Amino acid sequence: MTSALDLDLLSRIGFRADRWPELVVPADAILARIVEQHRSSYVIHDGAATFPAKSLSKLRHKVGDTSDRPCVGDWCIAALRHGGEWIIESLLPRFSTLSRGAAGETRAVQVIAANIDHVLIITGLDRDFNLRRIERYLALVSATGVRPSLVLTKADQQVEAVEEFRTSVQAIAPGTGVYAVNAKSAQSCEALAALLQAGETAVLIGSSGAGKSTLTNTLLGTQTQTIGTVRESDGRGRHTTVSRALKPLPGGACLIDTPGLREIKLTGEEDLAEAGFDDVEALAAQCRFRDCCHEKEPGCAVRAAVERGELATVRLYSWLKLSGEINRAGETPVARRERKQHDAAMARALRDVTKQKGRQSPK
Repeated sequence: MTSALDLDLLSRIGFRADRWPELVVPADAILARIVEQHRSSYVIHDGAATFPAKSLSKLRHKVGDTSDRPCVGDWCIAALRHGGEWIIESLLPRFSTLSRGAAGETRAVQVIAANIDHVLIITGLDRDFNLRRIERYLALVSATGVRPSLVLTKADQQVEAVEEFRTSVQAIAPGTGVYAVNAKSAQSCEALAALLQAGETAVLIGSSGAGKSTLTNTLLGTQTQTIGTVRESDGRGRHTTVSRALKPLPGGACLIDTPGLREIKLTGEEDLAEAGFDDVEALAAQCRFRDCCHEKEPGCAVRAAVERGELATVRLYSWLKLSGEINRAGETPVARRERKQHDAAMARALRDVTKQKGRQSPK
């Protein structure tokens, strides 16, 4: 036997039947969404109520990749087992995933949120504002296939300079929606709220102190998320949000608030053309040599554009840095080891040549 689904209830937490048309739920189980993720436990939501839950060992410790473990936004089949404890027994296939590279020298990937329709990149118009960091966020989101929007918070503190900030952001993210808001004001956030449609899920990412929790509270219409202060010395905030949590919004959409990201490490799956660097990618395709490093090679279309003033030097450097990072992140362990050995050999050769030149120099 199978369990009947209450689509009206499930739609409140972002369920759309067309995404899983052949879904079958056993009669002794429920379909639920993971709305909170803690160290060794979860909170699941069935559209009507929330329940603490744990997952089967095979979903946490016996998966081929850590990115396959349950996370916030996942849809799951859960059942009451072991004397009344809810157990997550399986996950529905994800239609989108926002991930970043795990910290350290590893190729592991950490999933931030699953089954999302929007990514809202939050940047404060204070010391948090950094165009190069925004480019990095856009690169990270490009691997999801999900459309990003850029939200500039604390616009009330920069009234006279808001349009200047907006213009500088639109220059590096053509075609991406940019919203300058006072995150404490529902009226200021009306256009952003209208973007979040019923049945869709958005995730907020950004630095600590950028205003993610404040914005979440405003969109929810209630003070559910703890709000911290920002240090005057560096404009950084404390991690008031310590875990990811999904909240249903009054209009029928869902919002996932996340802790501030200290490190935005790419995974190797990013597409810089989708991240707003399509102009640089098009120029690179016109270079005379396919392996052009865009330094001093003849026939370099990218350098020519810089010299003509059509491409900013800082934009080129950012593209080169992100491209190199994506290539390194996608390396196999063998390729990484060979590259490091090659780099070390080249460094030794350069030192030897330098020493040899020093010995041959006339005194």
